[in-house]
Amino acid sequence: MQSSSERILTTHVGSLPRSQAVTDVIFAREGTAPRDTARDDAVITQAVAEVVRRQQQVGIDVVSDGEMSKISYATYVAHRFSGFDGDTPREPGQDLVEFPGLLKKLAERGSTAKYRRPRCVAAVKPKNAEPIRTDIANLKAAHAAAPTTAAFLNAASPGVIALFQPNDFYPTQDAYLEALAEALRTEYEAVVASGLLLQIDAPDLAMGRHTMYRDRSLEEFDVLAARHIEVLNHALRNVPADRVRMHVCWGNYEGPHHHDVPMERLLPIVIRAKPQGLLFEAANPRHAHEWAVFKEAKIPEDKVLIPGILATTTNYIEHPELVAERIQRFADIVGRERVMAGTDCGFGTFAGFGPVEPDIAYLKLASLVQGARIASRRLWR
Repeated sequence: MQSSSERILTTHVGSLPRSQAVTDVIFAREGTAPRDTARDDAVITQAVAEVVRRQQQVGIDVVSDGEMSKISYATYVAHRFSGFDGDTPREPGQDLVEFPGLLKKLAERGSTAKYRRPRCVAAVKPKNAEPIRTDIANLKAAHAAAPTTAAFLNAASPGVIALFQPNDFYPTQDAYLEALAEALRTEYEAVVASGLLLQIDAPDLAMGRHTMYRDRSLEEFDVLAARHIEVLNHALRNVPADRVRMHVCWGNYEGPHHHDVPMERLLPIVIRAKPQGLLFEAANPRHAHEWAVFKEAKIPEDKVLIPGILATTTNYIEHPELVAERIQRFADIVGRERVMAGTDCGFGTFAGFGPVEPDIAYLKLASLVQGARIASRRLWR
């Protein structure tokens, strides 16, 4: 993990808005029609170079490839691992189920992502390492051309794959999670071995409560979430904790979120995950107050907090003074060297879909940088 003894560093959760050219390539790859592979690859490579350059221009310290090559943060695994096929009906969160009018409105205005969600129908094993090698090469080349403090690549957690790609093959859900962990381990280790930071995307640890585990009691969910952490830690057994960060999320959509499991209950579970960095929502109206939970929590001294300082479902541009205020709250709790400024979630969670206008997303990131500079002056004066 990158940290600084001189100022607050800035980053984000990973996904950024994709151009129409990139979106066209990604969706075309989901089909069976012949494609000009070299041309498609060039579109993605150029997009990664551009997205890294834009992050550098606004002043982001720890940048990503924007997930340019992925249609979503979880279903991309079907191209890299065997065992996935077919499609799965969309399962909205319990908060949206209770408000069908809102669910319909979101769908009608294009606020519901449309893409194939394959199911697990056979043994999950690595089948094609070329995509991860290409992602690594593209990001490293882009970062060399537009250098910043560090760069990271996203990878899905075993639990979030299980959430979006239901199991029709393994005898138990636990066996499915273990198979996913062993397969994903190869991708985790490849990223870290390349010298890049690895970010694990694990919304299953929060969003899973009101989706896949909505019919379970809170006590049962605690046990299941802890098992997801245990499986993830096993998958990360060969990589150093300080090269990994993990994102926890209740779902990057504009909804009631009144069934979200509270951070007070979730934190003691997720803090046991191996990754040194913890990214979490802390800006949106449902979770902005939960910074106070960290005052009473026992945060291991080696953990780096990366709270969401920007909301990612609204086109409001947070004022730099608000950014600085939010940063200082966490710095006062765990110390200025153990805080990095981040975002609630991604600005391009799914290709071709995003509530925030692309140019506004970068203006929000610029405000994050400005606010971090204000906070740094106050914290190091």
